[in-house]
Amino acid sequence: MRKRFFVPESVLVLGAGMVGVSCALALQQRGCRVTLIDRRAPGQETSHGNAGVLARSSLMPFNHPGLWAGLPRLLRNRSPQLRYNPFFLARHAGWALGFLARARQSVFEETIAALDQLIRASTAQHLQWLDEAGVRHRLRENGWLFLYRSAVGLEASRLSRDTFARFGIATEVLDRQGLSDIEPDLKPVFERALWIKDAASVDNPGAVVEAYARLFAARGGTIVQADVAGLARDGALPGAPWQAHDASGSAWTAARVVVALGPWSAAFLAPLRLRVPMAFERGYHMHYAAQGGARLHRPVYDTGGAYVLSPMEGGLRLTTGVELTDRDAPPNLAQLGLAEQAARQAFALGDRSMPQAWLGSRPTLPDSRPMVGAAPGQTGLWLAFGHQHIGFSTGPGTAQLLAALMHDETPTIGAAPFRPERFLR
Repeated sequence: MRKRFFVPESVLVLGAGMVGVSCALALQQRGCRVTLIDRRAPGQETSHGNAGVLARSSLMPFNHPGLWAGLPRLLRNRSPQLRYNPFFLARHAGWALGFLARARQSVFEETIAALDQLIRASTAQHLQWLDEAGVRHRLRENGWLFLYRSAVGLEASRLSRDTFARFGIATEVLDRQGLSDIEPDLKPVFERALWIKDAASVDNPGAVVEAYARLFAARGGTIVQADVAGLARDGALPGAPWQAHDASGSAWTAARVVVALGPWSAAFLAPLRLRVPMAFERGYHMHYAAQGGARLHRPVYDTGGAYVLSPMEGGLRLTTGVELTDRDAPPNLAQLGLAEQAARQAFALGDRSMPQAWLGSRPTLPDSRPMVGAAPGQTGLWLAFGHQHIGFSTGPGTAQLLAALMHDETPTIGAAPFRPERFLR
């Protein structure tokens, strides 16, 4: 019988968004021979469409203890902050109840501490890779703004502000004049603002992921564009290597596999009897020109309008709140319409500059933390997904955590809050 050989340090990384590309780079740095596979070019799916913010303030999960006060309003299903398909939630009642059950203080404390570590580690790694990939010029380090249309709105954010202060996140409360001093082209509809100074942003998040992928390839990594249809052992023994295959019959074999497929991860893992409790925070974006030479110098989050407006290479990007529905459901542009209406009250937006709205799905687990670590009962299978709307901010830290675990190293951040066993058996 002809023997088949494989390299023990070979790794397949499935998914070429920010998380997958980061995992490929981190494993490559440890001497692994890595093949990165995705159906599209790197950075073209969910990682392309975000607001480009790298912020320590992202440690605040949506399901925090203050959620209960706003729940009656959100359940009316007319808010620009949250829209939901009731049939989707009925089919995923376990996820919904688990999500709400974790909006309690004890889980909140564990989540914010864990996400703060992950964001800190990610920021440091981002800065290194931005330099090494030659795209540091895309980074702005002037923070971002939370905008409040009334002083009452600012006061309602007390939990967030107290949390930021507790974690040493630099912020400053601004009045109308203070806001006008740093963003003079915002219309005077905001009484207060919170300047998150411990934040940065990029002018093209998809281009940053592409640059990281080019860095990976330049260092000897392999990038394959293919739609992987399944994953199986390449042999009968439990320790046999893994083989990923596409519908045409092409196959790739490696000792270990990292699943970093974002919102596609749950369906991909189902044939392996790994049932992932995942929902999808869908979001939309649209680009606009600015009228009359108006400018924004940093991303702004209108807390009342529930949108983020970010200055991008391709114009002003308006990103919406959350839509909870099936991953591949047809677009529903109601949220985008409400967001645009609110944004035009705040800034001199010009015409839309895209033929249609962008739509992406952000994978969310019941505790608003990603799943990072070994898949239970599946030797050589590793998981890195579930980053909800902060994958761009947390991808590099996730990669460093995963690479350390895969090499039996002690991670620089705590692994326990992200362990897959908290949901998988």
